[in-house]
Amino acid sequence: MKRLYITRPLPERVIEVARGTWDVSVRQSNRPLNDEELRRCLRDFDAVLPTLGDMFSASVFADVPEPRCKVLANFGVGYNHIDVAAANKAGIAVSNTPGAVTDATADVALTLMLMCARRAGEGERLVRSGQWEGWHPTQMLGMHMSGKTVGIVGMGRIGQAIAQRCYFGFGMKVKYFNRSPKSMEFDAQQVEDLADLAHHVDFLVTAVPGGAETRNLIGAKVFDAMHRDAYFINIARGDVVDEPALIHALQTKAIGGAGLDVYAKEPEVPEALRLMENVVLLPHLGTAALEVRTNMGMMAVENLQAFADGRRMPNQV
Repeated sequence: MKRLYITRPLPERVIEVARGTWDVSVRQSNRPLNDEELRRCLRDFDAVLPTLGDMFSASVFADVPEPRCKVLANFGVGYNHIDVAAANKAGIAVSNTPGAVTDATADVALTLMLMCARRAGEGERLVRSGQWEGWHPTQMLGMHMSGKTVGIVGMGRIGQAIAQRCYFGFGMKVKYFNRSPKSMEFDAQQVEDLADLAHHVDFLVTAVPGGAETRNLIGAKVFDAMHRDAYFINIARGDVVDEPALIHALQTKAIGGAGLDVYAKEPEVPEALRLMENVVLLPHLGTAALEVRTNMGMMAVENLQAFADGRRMPNQV
C-alpha cells in the first residue's frame, strides 16, 4: 500500500476513509511544515495532503530532484503556498478543495460586516469588562447594514456567495471589481477601477485568491478613496492587504473600521491592530465548522483516490 502523509490532524472521518486506500501517517502538529519536513515528505511518501502554511516553493522541489511523492492534495481552496509550476515540472500533480469552503467563508464575511457595523466586538468587550452601565438611547451607535452598498473585490465562488447574502438578506446594492463580468440572478454592477469601487461603497470586501498577482492589492490608494465611515473586510489572504497602509487608515480614521479573518504573517497580528477598538479580529475562522472541514478533507481524499486509480483528479490545478 502506498504511503500518504497528512501534515495536520484532520477530522477522524477523513483519516478513516483515507486509510482505506493509503498507508496513512498523520503529523501531530498544527504548525506549518519546516524546511526539513517539506523535503522529507517529498522524499519519503508517495502522496502528501498539505494545507495553508506548508510552503512548497520552487527551492523545495529543486532540493529533491527525484521525489517519491507524485501528488499534493491540498486541504483548502487557496494554494498560493504551493508553486504549482515547479511541482508539475518535478512530476507532481496538485489539487485543491473548491466548493466545500464557499458558503462557510461567505458566512464569516457577513459575520465580520455585522460585527463592524454594529460594533459587536467592542460591545462584547465592554460587557466582559464589567463597565457597562446599561442601555441608553445613544449607546454605541453604529451603522445599519440593510440597504447599504457593498463592494466585492473578486467575484469567484466566494465573492458571489457574499453578494447573494448581501442582496437577498440585507437588500444591499452590489458592486464588484473583477477581471471579467459575471452573470448573476440579481443586479450587480461591475466597476473597472478598484479605487473607484472603494469610493462608492459602505463595505469593501476582499475575496480574491492569494499569490503574486494580488499581493498588496489593497493599499493606501484604495483606503484613501474610501469614505470615512466605510468598513474594510478581508476574508481572502492576509498578504492581499498592505497592512501598514491599513493600520495608518484606521489610526487616522480615514475609514470607519475593519473586520479581518486573515493576516499577512499568521499567526502574528500587529499590535497596532490588536489595540484599536474599531477593528474586529478573528483567528482565521473562515471554514471552521466541523462539517465543512470534514467535507474539505473528503474532497482531498477523493482527489487522492482518483490519482491512485489513474484518473485525472476532479480538482486538479
